Amino acid sequence: MAYAGKADFKDLKVLVVEDQNEARAMLRNMLGELGITQIFEASDGREAFSFVDSAFDLVNFILCDWNMPGMTGVEFLRQVRSVNMDTPFLMITGRGDMGSVTEAKSSGVTGYIKKPFSASQLEAKIRIILQRHGMDA
Repeated sequence: MAYAGKADFKDLKVLVVEDQNEARAMLRNMLGELGITQIFEASDGREAFSFVDSAFDLVNFILCDWNMPGMTGVEFLRQVRSVNMDTPFLMITGRGDMGSVTEAKSSGVTGYIKKPFSASQLEAKIRIILQRHGMDA
């Protein structure tokens, strides 16, 4: 899907949860290229949940890695869903097995994207999720 314009994502407030600094910076850059300017970051699930718990209204989209120390992405997802069922949650994973997909779906994931991926693939996933949530981009 071709990038349609930066204004499309102007109201998106994204929390990026990724334990690897380089990967987090790459995600921040990809999101910035899509015109997303409100980007919050956490280096693990515990830090992310602390942020979400104290400032949930600041975020309307979560982009989270599956494999992280301390609290995995799916554990963080379950914590988020225990307090908010509506926020779109896109899981980043290197896993492709059906067991992992089923676990993520049963935990309330909105969508997932398999590593490696391009900025255009990320954009397409975000657009699909936003359309499903009536937050057309």
